Amino acid sequence: MATVAEIQGNALLGALNGPDVRRVREAFEAVPLEPGQVLHEVDVPIDHVWFPRSGVLSLVNVMDDEVVIEVATIGSEGLLGVPVLLGAERTASRGLCQVAADALRIEADRFLALVDDIPGLRRLCMLYTQALMTQIAQSSACNRAHSVDKRAARWLLQTHDRVGQDSFYLTQEFLAQMLGVRRPTVSVAAAMLQDRGLIDYVRGHITILDREGLEEASCECYGIIQREFGQLLRTASERSGEQARRR
Repeated sequence: MATVAEIQGNALLGALNGPDVRRVREAFEAVPLEPGQVLHEVDVPIDHVWFPRSGVLSLVNVMDDEVVIEVATIGSEGLLGVPVLLGAERTASRGLCQVAADALRIEADRFLALVDDIPGLRRLCMLYTQALMTQIAQSSACNRAHSVDKRAARWLLQTHDRVGQDSFYLTQEFLAQMLGVRRPTVSVAAAMLQDRGLIDYVRGHITILDREGLEEASCECYGIIQREFGQLLRTASERSGEQARRR
């Protein structure tokens, strides 16, 4: 059973009112996740739904030539397992841990029962689904329209937001997978950002040195995605407040 503090570590669960928080506690367990850990595989039944409290999870597509392309990233603002919410048992994407995370886990069947029983949780999860769809659509357009260095800047900003600290561990191989390019291409993009004094990158450890400069180096996709998730969190907070006042 999760503690109240653990439940509140995720923005969606934390937006629930007091009585609903107490009801969901028993359904969740806290689980640490390691980078690269697979949480659900392509075209395999999804056993659990995950609500991160820290770190970063990813949805990726695996192509026939084994090239891995990131579809979306997920932090403490959301959940991994939207197909379960929408009534699907499996998905064409792989879910994995990108940056070491603490998460809350719930069995898929129990999650469905919970969202049926708690309308507020269903509304929050559906709001998140809309924001996630925006991220996926924007990322798809970004991968076609923008240079690798701009995409890398966007990705680093999103990771920085979710990790909550200036330094985090990430290998060039993993970053290449997230951007859908080869390692030499990532090396060039990272060197460009480093030469401009925006990041420091040594043996897999990335440090954000100039956040404002990194935002300027990124494409407009970062701002579009952030605004969508900002609206999600504001709406979640407002609805939680309305529910509390009714009680």
